[in-house]
Amino acid sequence: MNTDKAQAQVKLLTAAAIPGVEDISSDIGEVTAVVSAEKLIEVATALRDTHGFEQLVDVCGVDYLHYSAVEWETGGGSGFSRGVSGASVGRLSFGDEVAVFDEDKPRFAAVYHLLSIQNNNRLRLKVFATDNEFPVVPSVVGVWASAEWPEREAFDLMGIHFDGHPDLRRLLTDYGFVGHPFRKDFPLIGNVEMRYDPQKKRVIYEPVTIEPRVLVPRVIRPTTRKNIASESTPEGDTAESES
Repeated sequence: MNTDKAQAQVKLLTAAAIPGVEDISSDIGEVTAVVSAEKLIEVATALRDTHGFEQLVDVCGVDYLHYSAVEWETGGGSGFSRGVSGASVGRLSFGDEVAVFDEDKPRFAAVYHLLSIQNNNRLRLKVFATDNEFPVVPSVVGVWASAEWPEREAFDLMGIHFDGHPDLRRLLTDYGFVGHPFRKDFPLIGNVEMRYDPQKKRVIYEPVTIEPRVLVPRVIRPTTRKNIASESTPEGDTAESES
C-alpha cells in the first residue's frame, strides 16, 4: 500500500470512530490500529461487516520484554543479536549493560493482519494483554474462522491465551514441551532435550547437555569471490577463496 492510500485509510477509520480503537497510525505505507482487548470482538466484527475486511491473513504474538534495549541494536550499538548479550536466562552478558523491563507496561501483544479483497486494503490490529504473567486476549475464531490455527501457534510459541478458542492446544512443539520458545526470556539452548531410550523403548526427556554459544555475524572480507575468480592461476585454474 502506498503512503497516500495508507493516510486515506487512517482518516477513514478515524472518522468511523469505532469503539475500542485506541489509536490508528501509518508507517511506510502500513496501517496499524491499536485495539483494547475487551473490545476486540466488537471491533473485529465492525471491520469485517462494515469496512470490508473479510479475510484474516495471519495472527502472531509479540514479546516486548527488553524491547529496544541495547542487545537488539545492530547499527552503532555494542550488541549484535540476542545471542550475544542480554540479561535473560541462558544468554550471555555483555559488559555492564543490563536490559530492564518496565513491569507497568504490557509485555505481550497479539497482532492480526487483515485483508480487504473488495477494497484492496490491508490493516494490522494490535491488541495488548493486560496481564504480563498470564496474557489473555479474546479469540477471533468466531469472526474469522481462519484464526484457529494461527492463534494456536501464537499460544504455543509465545504463550498468549486466546479466550474462547475452540481447541487451544500446542501446534508445533512436542506434547511434553515446557515453556514457550519465542519468549525473549526462553533459554537459547532450551530447557530439556529428548531422545529414544532403547532400554525403556520410549522417548525420554533429559536436562539439556549442549553448551551455550555466542552467535557472531558472518565476516565479509573485502576481497570477494568474484574478484578472486577473475585472477586465474598460470595453469588456467581459478583461485579458491579462503574459508
